[in-house]
Amino acid sequence: MKKVALTVAVLALGLAACENKTADADANAATENAAEADANAAMTADNALDAAGNEVANAGEAVGNAADAVANAADNAAQ
Repeated sequence: MKKVALTVAVLALGLAACENKTADADANAATENAAEADANAAMTADNALDAAGNEVANAGEAVGNAADAVANAADNAAQ
């Protein structure tokens, strides 16, 4: 009977130790997932800012092209 009681006690301690490690692993995974989500959000924001910057640059080029077209039209009309 003592062997059974001892075996049950050892198993109970082992399970208790596993629960703590599992809880720690879950907490660590949650922290890691949150950090990864933050990094992804930052990357998404950076990409959006890059895209906005590209659109502004494209608009500037379009204005320059329109000005060139006007100048070319004036030159052609003068000839």
